[in-house]
Amino acid sequence: MAKKSMIEREKRRQKLVDANAEVRAELRKISVDVNRTAEERFAARQEMAKLPRNSAAIRLRNRCAVTGRPRGYMRFFGLSRITFRELALKGELPGIRKGSL
Repeated sequence: MAKKSMIEREKRRQKLVDANAEVRAELRKISVDVNRTAEERFAARQEMAKLPRNSAAIRLRNRCAVTGRPRGYMRFFGLSRITFRELALKGELPGIRKGSL
């Protein structure tokens, strides 16, 4: 199980990302638009730099929904490989079965 502080930190980051997603998308669109002037593009980059660093989606880390483990994450299920295996062997994941006997 991951440290509670790390799980909570990730939740705070997710809230920041959600809150600033539209603003970041708009500024990003301006900063990469080749039809705009260099000053406008630079100003958009400056505004984006003023936003909190943790509001960038790249800073998010995928974590297991059950244990919070950051490694061995299976995106389709939202679980780590260890939790996935435990739940699959118990039969708690519908449609999942062992590949061999």
